[in-house]
Amino acid sequence: MENFISLDILFRWLHVIFGITWIGLLYYFNFIQGEYFKEAEAGAKSDATKKLAPRALWWFRWGAMFTFITGVVLLLLIRKTWGIDGYITMGALMGIFMFLNVWLIIWPNQKIVTGIVEGDASVAGPKALLASRTNTLFSLPMALGMIGSSHGSGAAGNIVDHATLPSMDPTTGLMAVLALILILEANAIFGKIGPMASVKGVIHCSIALTVVCLGLLQFV
Repeated sequence: MENFISLDILFRWLHVIFGITWIGLLYYFNFIQGEYFKEAEAGAKSDATKKLAPRALWWFRWGAMFTFITGVVLLLLIRKTWGIDGYITMGALMGIFMFLNVWLIIWPNQKIVTGIVEGDASVAGPKALLASRTNTLFSLPMALGMIGSSHGSGAAGNIVDHATLPSMDPTTGLMAVLALILILEANAIFGKIGPMASVKGVIHCSIALTVVCLGLLQFV
């Protein structure tokens, strides 16, 4: 039992450290670098695009990778010990989509934007931005899922109990949250940026999404 507790604490610590690296850089790109690029002179922007952005993107994508890996390990530990509740289900799904957005949308398109590979930067840039904004949108409710897991109350409850693992009884609220996540991720791939075009807009949308998800998990 002591060995399990030590392993659990170790991976929780690693998960938080890698997550801070990843989400910190996500906020840097969306709140700082992107706004700077709008005002920077051509020479300064070009230099930052070629020298600064690739370095930040390296830490960004590998932070995402190791956050994902440690998260999978923690999910397996939690599943076997305490069961999986609605909060961690929401947080895990958002985290998985955020990870996939980094490696399958943001990074491939940012390689074009930064000149690492050839391509149309005018097309790649908006695709990367929409996926990045979606990750920012997901970040606050995803954090709620991590914090609320095993601590939250209300309708979410335990949807999978470790003693009766084959049986699942997801709440209506959780099903609505999962459907909402799928819709928003589909928009990240095929849709438009909408109100998330501005920093203020994406922050407000993320707060609103957090409130909606909390309400659905707690009361529906």
